[in-house]
Amino acid sequence: MTTASDMAGSAPTPGGDRPRQRTFTWEDPGAILAAGADLSGVEIFTAMRDGVIPPPPITKTLDFDGVSFAEGTATFQLTPQEFHYNPLGTVHGGVLATLLDSACGCAVHTLLPAGVFYTSLDLALKFLRPVTTRTGPVTAQASVTHLGRRTALAEGRITDAAGKLYATATSSCLVIRPE
Repeated sequence: MTTASDMAGSAPTPGGDRPRQRTFTWEDPGAILAAGADLSGVEIFTAMRDGVIPPPPITKTLDFDGVSFAEGTATFQLTPQEFHYNPLGTVHGGVLATLLDSACGCAVHTLLPAGVFYTSLDLALKFLRPVTTRTGPVTAQASVTHLGRRTALAEGRITDAAGKLYATATSSCLVIRPE
């Protein structure tokens, strides 16, 4: 009987035998939180855009960027890389989920005053087609459809440069107000 481990030793490594390596750095997340503690959501993202507050570590981990933020909207961009891949040779759905979770959550955050925070309650995704390095940069754009006292709802989409739709999401967030 042939096993997967038997086959792994004889199969050529895609792209040759060279190992891949990736190194990255990030800022202290506690310091980022403290720097934004007295700022509204829009002010936090403006400070990040202006380099006053560094971006959160997840953007370095997955190598995506915040592109724009306005009241009720957030946009992120990711250029698919091999380190985003699953075993099937496409960008892992968790990477796309993280991109949409970030866009939806940050869209909600842009509407919150200083001292009010949020956390995701749920995230529902629909993957419509695979994303690969050949896809080129993809954009996750989200907007808030409801902001209440305790909950918020946002919708997001991932598209390529031509506007082709790759995934959609809806996200419910719990709004956390000081007592």
